Amino acid sequence: MTTSGNTIRTCKVIVHGMVTGVGFRYSAMREARRIGGLYGYVRNRDSQTVECVVQGPESRVEEFIDWLRRGPVMARIDSCHVSEITEPGALSEFTIAF
Repeated sequence: MTTSGNTIRTCKVIVHGMVTGVGFRYSAMREARRIGGLYGYVRNRDSQTVECVVQGPESRVEEFIDWLRRGPVMARIDSCHVSEITEPGALSEFTIAF
């Protein structure tokens, strides 16, 4: 899918490490909104992982994934697993899912 010459990309990212109880979801939502043009959600999966689905122009998705690999200051990121979603449908604003 393309919009104004930009390829739209959708990814699912699983972030492992010390990512719960450190404001990760709220920081991720703020970062997605700061970058702009991103849609999807972030949610806790268990005590060691956070799941994020992000959709938007490829360069902005890459910028956001780079941020996920660092996370907020209180987090410790052990790894990020990124997978492409090929038939995502349209997502709405970037939110925190519960």
